[in-house]
Amino acid sequence: MKRTAFYSIHQHLGAKIVEFGGFEMPVLYTGIVDEHKTVRATVGMFDVSHMGEFEVRGRDAQALVQKITTNDVTKLGRGKAQYSSMCYPDGGIIDDLLVYDVGDRYMLVVNASNIAKDFEWVTSNIGSLDVELTDKSDTISLLAVQGPKSLETLQKVTASVLSSIPYYSFIETSVAGIPMIVSRTGYTGELGFELYFDSSLSTAEKVWNAVMESGKEFHIKPVGLGARDTLRLEMGFCLYGNDIDRTTNPLEAGLGWITKLDKGEFIGRESLVNVRQAGVKRKLVGFVIDEPKAFPRHGYEIRSNGHLLGHVTSGTVSPILEKGIGMGYVASEVAQVQSPINIIIRTKEVKAQIVKLPFIKK
Repeated sequence: MKRTAFYSIHQHLGAKIVEFGGFEMPVLYTGIVDEHKTVRATVGMFDVSHMGEFEVRGRDAQALVQKITTNDVTKLGRGKAQYSSMCYPDGGIIDDLLVYDVGDRYMLVVNASNIAKDFEWVTSNIGSLDVELTDKSDTISLLAVQGPKSLETLQKVTASVLSSIPYYSFIETSVAGIPMIVSRTGYTGELGFELYFDSSLSTAEKVWNAVMESGKEFHIKPVGLGARDTLRLEMGFCLYGNDIDRTTNPLEAGLGWITKLDKGEFIGRESLVNVRQAGVKRKLVGFVIDEPKAFPRHGYEIRSNGHLLGHVTSGTVSPILEKGIGMGYVASEVAQVQSPINIIIRTKEVKAQIVKLPFIKK
């Protein structure tokens, strides 16, 4: 198993360490609910260095990225980022990812558990294209600073004006004297920034300590993967391996907005055109449970009038709503907002209702 450059810091802080995506990662420090509420109220920092980064260079770099992803890379420009997905020819999702246009190259940011699979897939589709593909995952550290006070926290340790970075954009700058990419995307629904920089141990610790010191007045806390999951679920964001995988396609997963069928050919397009023409048979929906302390979990059955509709793909108790929330696929004809459903929790049918995502409005 791999460790990020911040592993000794996590140990020193008493984090609970778990295996995730082939890494030993902190799942919590003070507690998931406490960390979750800290991000919603002030600011928290996540070590997400387990994510993978690929560099695509060369004359045909744009052509390759356009071929393998569902979004339209030609709409990017230097300093812009894009959420996208990669699909198999049958439309099944290989991974969701971020695409960064760095000017002389593209940077693809993929999920940790998919690094090897994704790199092999991209490599296999280069063909005769003039492209240089490099896996930079082991040389890049990644910190996410998220929350209403994230801007004020980071502004104290950089000369760049961070408020000028639009959503889904980035700059190349220095933070705490370390050169890096600072982007503004986020997986929590809050104002937030991502810091990509060299993963040497001394550099990593310098950046971590500088950000934590800068955020002291806002009561910044380190945040583990547990709260990262509850934060993204409150916003209705998909998690690969739970809500999307090779058995799901972007259209039924509510990712039609990153699936540009009119951009020209890309891998999976023909199948996805057929799905759209035939009509999506099932949809990923969100639901809320009103019964106190009812905790929906991945794999639980979704039923209605005794009939199996599907299974929960992601579930938790929302620290903000203080109710059980979750997502799952159901047939399109029963996917309407406010439709009543039942979640089977320990053999008991618990009443729930389909709601419009996100669960909380930001």
